[in-house]
Amino acid sequence: MVRKSAYIFLIFTLPLPVFCQTGGDNVYEFLNLTHSSLIASLGATNVSLRNNDLNLAYSNPALLSTEMDKSLTLNYVNYFAGINYGMSMYSRSYTGIGNFAAGLTYLNYGSFKEADESGNVTGTFNAAEYALSMIYSRTIDSLFSFGANLKPVLSQLEKYTSFGIALDLGGTYHSGNNLFSAGLVIKNIGLQITTYAGETREKLPFEIQAGVSQRLAHAPFRFSLTLSHLEKFDLTHEYDASSQESSGSGFAGNLLRHMIIGTEVLPHRNFYFSAGYNYQRRKELQTDAKAGMAGFSWGFGINTSFFSFGFGRATFHLAGASNHVTIILRPDLLYKKFSR
Repeated sequence: MVRKSAYIFLIFTLPLPVFCQTGGDNVYEFLNLTHSSLIASLGATNVSLRNNDLNLAYSNPALLSTEMDKSLTLNYVNYFAGINYGMSMYSRSYTGIGNFAAGLTYLNYGSFKEADESGNVTGTFNAAEYALSMIYSRTIDSLFSFGANLKPVLSQLEKYTSFGIALDLGGTYHSGNNLFSAGLVIKNIGLQITTYAGETREKLPFEIQAGVSQRLAHAPFRFSLTLSHLEKFDLTHEYDASSQESSGSGFAGNLLRHMIIGTEVLPHRNFYFSAGYNYQRRKELQTDAKAGMAGFSWGFGINTSFFSFGFGRATFHLAGASNHVTIILRPDLLYKKFSR
């Protein structure tokens, strides 16, 4: 069965083109924003964590499981400069068929002043981007799962619009005792179908991510290590061979830029505290005078059988941080509880 799983994965991955762009070089960069409060608190990316949090399916579609059946998740993020974004999603599982989820993500840039060539204000305009998520997952056997997330994208910037489509492919493994899990995701395979104003089509933010999570058997801790941008080793903004050692972008520095570390404290099944460290974010956004808490994140969550609440805060730089709020509901259980 392991050999069969490997063949299935290779069939999906070998034909894929490998792009070397990272943030800022592609269209629809909002597809890589972190919605979940839990994932934001763990450093912004996690593709291996297994629990009943439906938001994990957006990071890795193979993590969509029967434990998430009939779950509804709502996420809201207070970002920077009046920008906000969020995601909602609902899931269903069917015996012998697989697991399904559908949702909507959005990014609202807010309202802007419109002016002519002379600087005279002529009105206002808005900008926003949207993506549907249509997720399917299925277990290969008791230990392996695979999944796919099809994402039609609509971007509207003032009077200009663009339409595209993206696909995520993922696989997961978990040990028999559920203490160890691993995941691999190939994200944003696709193309820009229509451009904003007839310009050349741009590439999507293609990325390969992998990670592992380990829970201790006799202590309330779980640790996660996620590797991002495996399709490209050099993640520095401007590569300068003459200064790479002094800037911390040599081999060791670049290796660390791929690593995201997360830790969870799980004293009770109804509560967790989490923290994370993103080295790449810290190196990109810290100031020369003071690094502060750039790259660090934290959060907490409260869970019940029919309702979960999570909060996450990720520090980008001295100017501020993003705040993530997550609510997960089980409408069927909620109805049963209050209809008695």
